[in-house]
Amino acid sequence: MKFVEFHSRGGNYYVVVENIAYLRTDENGQTKIGMIGGDSLLVVGSMAEIAAKASAEG
Repeated sequence: MKFVEFHSRGGNYYVVVENIAYLRTDENGQTKIGMIGGDSLLVVGSMAEIAAKASAEG
């Protein structure tokens, strides 16, 4: 199990990449990360940036 750090305006998250269900564009250059069995997380970056980071580090 690998954790990837994502930055948020309210704090940072360490996410297990295998638990990501979806990505959705949100306002102000942010992306929502949908988590399997949990709430979504609002992080800084475009969908492409978040997907690339999750793919490279996961």
